[in-house]
Amino acid sequence: MVGSKLQSEVLTAANIVTAIRILLIPVFVFLLLAPWPSWLSDPTIAQISKPWIAAAVFTLLALTDGLDGYLARSRNEITNLGKFLDPLADKILVTAALLALIELGELPAWIALIIIGRDFLVSGLRMVASAENQVIAASHIGKGKTVVQIIAMILFIVKDSYAVVSRGAILELAVEVLAWVVMIVALELTLRSMFDYFSKSSHVLGIPVRGGKK
Repeated sequence: MVGSKLQSEVLTAANIVTAIRILLIPVFVFLLLAPWPSWLSDPTIAQISKPWIAAAVFTLLALTDGLDGYLARSRNEITNLGKFLDPLADKILVTAALLALIELGELPAWIALIIIGRDFLVSGLRMVASAENQVIAASHIGKGKTVVQIIAMILFIVKDSYAVVSRGAILELAVEVLAWVVMIVALELTLRSMFDYFSKSSHVLGIPVRGGKK
């Protein structure tokens, strides 16, 4: 009985995929930050390929975000554990990438503060709503924000790589500018989605809205 319940509520395909995503996040951080052992490959080749391998792992982890949700819905295996782990995996991945890029000197800390702070505020709003038996659905702006954030961080991971820098100053500048433009758009969507959530759910916090509702 216990084994059957464990299988149906914990060891589902979707939860396993989500757990693997979380376990692979330290691998991504290691690939991005840690010097590769000299015995693993030629140091020069490793240094050249390291940002691209890290970017590939990061992209894979980001893309599998939709896989666990699809598995849960298609197999009718939506569980409370999955509802907890899936958004947690997304936040850990984004936070890990931001902190790693700050460690590398690629991003200023205030960008991470805006993105992570927004996630804390929206998560807090959802917790209050849950206590009131209300559900705050993900908005289109919020989903778009996540996609643009992922693209921006991929660009920041590879923009100073040998493959970009070695092809001349024009390409290097173009990738640098593109990375910052995408990041600025990501920040705009981050803030807009936060205000959108709070404006549509202000009644959850007891803030009067138009028409006198609370």
